[in-house]
Amino acid sequence: MHAVRLHEFGPAENLTYEEVPDPEAEHGQVRIKVEAAGVHLMDTVLRAGNAGGGPIAPPELPTIPGREIAGRVDAVGPGVAKSWVGKRVVVHLGPNPGGYADLAVAKVQSLHEIPDHLDSPTAVATIGTGRTAAGILEQAALQATDVVLITAAAGGMGSLFVQAARNAGALTVGLAGGPEKVKQVQDLGAQIAIDYTADDWPDQVTKQLDGRELTVVLDGVAGEIGQRAFDLLGIGGRLLMFGWSGGGPIQLTTDDLIARGLTATWAIGPKLMRNLRALEAEALKQSIEGNWTPLLTKYPLAKAADAHRALENRETVGKVVLIPA
Repeated sequence: MHAVRLHEFGPAENLTYEEVPDPEAEHGQVRIKVEAAGVHLMDTVLRAGNAGGGPIAPPELPTIPGREIAGRVDAVGPGVAKSWVGKRVVVHLGPNPGGYADLAVAKVQSLHEIPDHLDSPTAVATIGTGRTAAGILEQAALQATDVVLITAAAGGMGSLFVQAARNAGALTVGLAGGPEKVKQVQDLGAQIAIDYTADDWPDQVTKQLDGRELTVVLDGVAGEIGQRAFDLLGIGGRLLMFGWSGGGPIQLTTDDLIARGLTATWAIGPKLMRNLRALEAEALKQSIEGNWTPLLTKYPLAKAADAHRALENRETVGKVVLIPA
């Protein structure tokens, strides 16, 4: 089979497309013919060797990256019912990579069957990014009375948040970088879509809200953008943080919370880890029923290095997915 391997930590070009031996399903495992493999921002961090202190330990090298795959079971290991062969499945591989490949193995108990109408790239976008989004939305408890601002609204999670806020009946404000992404955020259902590359974007938000205050900020960007979004949050508002891709985390103090009666939470981490299987099922349900339509940026498996570069440079929209030949 062909796979993308990393032999040395470093830049994206260290990812090489190679021919390697086919993996074999061991006890309790199935082998999947991969139709789509997800690319996560954490993949780029691990590839660069910058994962010190992060939730996932750096892999032993050489390694095949990738933890989100969808496809069809083509073989089973000892202890697994042969009825699994031929079934369409999606799975998050957890701490064990191996997804950037034509074939990958997974524990049978971690599989989710998927219906024929759910395509593999969409399933991949849902199983990892979607489960995190579902966990954050559970905490946000969005209502029709909310005014929700979403940073990076054209991203993998941001695009799901826009759809969830729209479905809840909330007034939705989406921030995105550049006219094309702003248009996509509008198409997803955001009533207000703003280009955060404009220096006066907070003033634009305030003007378009026309006297209404933000009640919720969903932020995975932080840095200057997240800080300015936090400053717009109205009295009694809720801040849910889940990353800082734009710089360091939002700086806030108890004085900030007290002055405006705010609540702030770090919405990922241990509180999500306790319930991952249920969150995966909920996210898949939303996609299967058509409530969520993940945005996708697709690359051939052989172009994984290009996918990493584009993701790091914020040139992608939605979930980045690799497609084997």
